[in-house]
Amino acid sequence: MSDKLFKIDCGYQNYDWGKVGSSSAVAQFASSANPNVKIDESKPYAELWMGTHPSVPSVAVDAGKYSGKTLRDLVGEEPEKYLHKSIIDKFGSSKELPFLFKVLSIEKVLSIQAHPDKKLGAQLHAADPKNYPDDNHKPEMAIAVTDFEGFCGFKPLVELAKTLQTIPELKEVIGDEIVSEFVSGIKPEAELGSQEDSANRKLLQKVFGKLMNTDEAIITKKAESLVERTKSEPELFGVISPKLSELIQRLNKQFPNDIGLFCGCLLLNHVCLVAGEAMFLQAKDPHAYINGDIMECMAASDNVVRAGFTPKFKDVDNLVEMLTYSYESVDKQKMPLLPFNKSRGDAVKSVLYDPPIAEFAVLQTIFDKKAGATQHFDAFDGPSIFICINGNGSVKIKGESDAKQVNVGDVYFVAPGVEVDLVSASSDEQFTTYRAFVEAE
Repeated sequence: MSDKLFKIDCGYQNYDWGKVGSSSAVAQFASSANPNVKIDESKPYAELWMGTHPSVPSVAVDAGKYSGKTLRDLVGEEPEKYLHKSIIDKFGSSKELPFLFKVLSIEKVLSIQAHPDKKLGAQLHAADPKNYPDDNHKPEMAIAVTDFEGFCGFKPLVELAKTLQTIPELKEVIGDEIVSEFVSGIKPEAELGSQEDSANRKLLQKVFGKLMNTDEAIITKKAESLVERTKSEPELFGVISPKLSELIQRLNKQFPNDIGLFCGCLLLNHVCLVAGEAMFLQAKDPHAYINGDIMECMAASDNVVRAGFTPKFKDVDNLVEMLTYSYESVDKQKMPLLPFNKSRGDAVKSVLYDPPIAEFAVLQTIFDKKAGATQHFDAFDGPSIFICINGNGSVKIKGESDAKQVNVGDVYFVAPGVEVDLVSASSDEQFTTYRAFVEAE
């Protein structure tokens, strides 16, 4: 049994927004990988956690004498072996991976939220550890496994101006004075980082701040009117987006008369991804997941500042103050798929999702429907975790004969400095894996 390439058993979360029973990819993967997991068809299965986060640490399964230990304990006992010295030096921790890898299965909209950067994360944790359990930032990347929809960042300024002028209930909440100031004051062609760009963001902050600080009774009344208008005047909403009236009605059924109908459906970009597409969510940018199955990778943190579609604590003052108020289009929220020179062989696709932060990147590898195809991966100067989401095959350390079976839902940890080969076994389905990793350079 190798102590540098081994299967890990990963825990899951039954949050109420998750897909129910065996319709959930999380439930499918967890039960496939561990026969002791019996799917309860009445329960939602929302998140599968792969990593060292203390809330749900993964456990080594076939790592010889290390079997049964948490990955967090293994890393803490031999950090240079399982993290690499360069990772310890860069991120300052010898106890955990810099990233947390997840599968999410989303049936109902998650809360509209943003995550603090490192400085603010430390401040919030010190002041309110109950609501902010970590002192780290939490940039995230979402990769669609099935068709997926979500909210990501504020709409471009011209679209926001049109929405403010077109939808009566939104205009009434924000008020004629602020709407007029926004519409006449924005400079949509402003260069990023310029004084005009800064002024644009302050105008957007004024609009968002007014909305988020409006009395709840007023929001409830205006939301009722908004939903009724989607039914009586759907063409009005069609001017903004063809699917906007349907979206508002659908999310209203999940969270009746919620402020999220305004701050999500009307102010944020509605992003739709097909399988394999991805978006990156920077710290301090508002976002929410609406529906679908995704791979998610993030910095190791659980800090959330919420805005809407949630019964949980909303920290409005910090939220309004902290956001970047960027206003880019949907297309700019999507990530490019890049080549990766440490992966080569027979796979029909092996592409890198490389967000503009240091804590993680994710590699997708897909084999066509044929058995015996091999993809070789050079050693990484850092730890990695991969999961099989489709098909089956095997994995082995280069030069060793001991090949480990890889089936749907199986998750493996790969230590730094280890070259591995993936080999497809199925001629019926595409053998597909996602591998999260970190390197200091």
